[in-house]
Amino acid sequence: MHTPQPLNQTREQITNLDNELLALLAERRRLSLEVARSKEVDVRPIRDTQREKELLARLVKEGREKGLDAHYVISLYQSIIEDSVLNQQAYLHGRANPETQKQQYCIAYLGARGSYSYLAATRYCQRRQVEMLDLGCQSFDEIVQAVESGHADYGFLPIENTSSGSINEVYDVLQHTSLSIVGETTIEVSHCLLGKAGSKLADIKTVYAHPQPISQCSRYLTQHKDLRLEYCSSSAEAMEKVNQSPDNSAAAIGSAEGGALYQLESIEAGLANQKINQSRFIVVARKAVAVPEQLPAKTTLIMATGQKAGALVEALLVLKAHQLNMSKLESRPIPGTPWEEMFYLDIDANISSESMQAGLKQLERITRFIKVLGCYPCETVKPTQLSNSQLLIEPSTSKDQVISENGANTSPVRYSKAYKEQASEINCGAMTIGAGHVGAIAQITLNNDISHLALSAFEQQVKQLKEAGFQAVLLNSVNQVAMAEVTLAKLRQILHQYGLVCIIAIEQEADMPLAVQHADMLFLAGKQMFNQTLLIQAGTLPVPLILERNDMASFEELLTATEIILSQGNQQLILCDSGIRTLNNANLPSLDLASLIQIKATSHLPILINPSYAVSDDALLVQTQGIKQLKVDGLILNCPLDSNNDSESLNLISAVVRELYRAV
Repeated sequence: MHTPQPLNQTREQITNLDNELLALLAERRRLSLEVARSKEVDVRPIRDTQREKELLARLVKEGREKGLDAHYVISLYQSIIEDSVLNQQAYLHGRANPETQKQQYCIAYLGARGSYSYLAATRYCQRRQVEMLDLGCQSFDEIVQAVESGHADYGFLPIENTSSGSINEVYDVLQHTSLSIVGETTIEVSHCLLGKAGSKLADIKTVYAHPQPISQCSRYLTQHKDLRLEYCSSSAEAMEKVNQSPDNSAAAIGSAEGGALYQLESIEAGLANQKINQSRFIVVARKAVAVPEQLPAKTTLIMATGQKAGALVEALLVLKAHQLNMSKLESRPIPGTPWEEMFYLDIDANISSESMQAGLKQLERITRFIKVLGCYPCETVKPTQLSNSQLLIEPSTSKDQVISENGANTSPVRYSKAYKEQASEINCGAMTIGAGHVGAIAQITLNNDISHLALSAFEQQVKQLKEAGFQAVLLNSVNQVAMAEVTLAKLRQILHQYGLVCIIAIEQEADMPLAVQHADMLFLAGKQMFNQTLLIQAGTLPVPLILERNDMASFEELLTATEIILSQGNQQLILCDSGIRTLNNANLPSLDLASLIQIKATSHLPILINPSYAVSDDALLVQTQGIKQLKVDGLILNCPLDSNNDSESLNLISAVVRELYRAV
């Protein structure tokens, strides 16, 4: 029997290997800059994707021979390739703009040391191997003024976040400045609950945070209603307040890296609603920069179109005609001109290219105002992917591949994983379902008497549902409501006031026109699953859909109905199972978990479970724990419209929602 060597000796060997790895990575980075110097002379593209694929394929093969998993090797080298590409871009961009080459940059950013803006600016300077003089500011306007006045070389402005979306205040600032966008950078945002050394969650009474992290961590905060929130101008200010707190009752939301600057420790990590949480920053300066043609470039511009029907479409068709890809479009109101908007566009092109110049000239002729905010290197590095054959994986025969009568393969059905390998993600308002995101939807059945008193009770219930963690409300029986058009408009207004998505159930064909007018998302009730005319109509709509399984239908029949909708063009589809009728109990539906497993294995579409009809209240929490293990994408829970405020029922559904959001 092999006797293991002492643990300390093994750890020392690992430490020595880590040091050797770091030295090799540093040498590899140095050589990648030599590659950049060669590309500067030969004017070659910054990336050679064919070379990257060949490199990865060879490394996967050699790694497998050494007992290393292919996906581990690919993940590791994708990070190395990204670092190499960004370093080469920074080098070539600096060479094309020698006037920007300094030993140190003065950077204006939001907040103080430790804020996410500070971390983004630090990494930007580190990649360019320059020293950073930091200038913390209290507002976006102050950042812009610092650069305009010459007190700072560059300003860092957060422009968007993958969780909370665009930051509108920054777009408003860009309307009125003469500065140019000269760069961008994206950082991972890992929100932690930060407290003084030795603090525990039970000690915390007050949480300090900037509004953006509060929005991005709303689910976590909903689960801890006893915590009092205090808004701050930046994450750095929040951490400073905790640092100055006389006891351990205060905490801040921020990064562990930033917290270390304030002697704070992470109490809990991974607070963000979404697993992938990134913030993109733009870099502004007094003078525009040149972008070498071999670098991937992005041009940002603002424009105001004419006040006529189809004016924006006409402008976008110009981009299409010149084969210019628009990666972002935002609109903001024009101050002093009600109901008119300024449009912000990110275009994946170099402003010096012929297509971009021709497109700009044509846009100038059809817009009322147009201004280029800047052209700069694009720092989004798409990872190189290998095919199954390059990974040496033998593809298995798919049951979802449609076989014709003569035995030849035809195209896979649209709902299948053979058609789309990655799990679908459906977005509606603040709710995201699928691809790792789960949703909680409250189901409310309306009645004929929605009086002023009933509306007040509805608003009170909506407030409670929001606090419980629900993201949307499904309204049933809309055909029973008097003055439905006026009432639904009021109900939707209340839901939007609390940031909830309005879903309306289609229980009969006559419900469709009214629902389309007032809903953010439509719910096709199970009784309509075999209504092919309605399915085709729903498939042509531009709104997200939930298709409920008929309680007498097989899962194959559900997927057949799914294909009808998808074939009409609407790919924003979520499936729902509320239980099926069985011979054991024809009156009470049963959850068909076996079919759920088959659907998850077969389809890329998200699926929700509505246990309200099949599970008793006392078993609901336990059933939720079991359903979670099957990777369900969310729950629909029945919440009767009740002005008596049943606290016991509310506590139960709150516990179920917390269990749904809790990581498996």
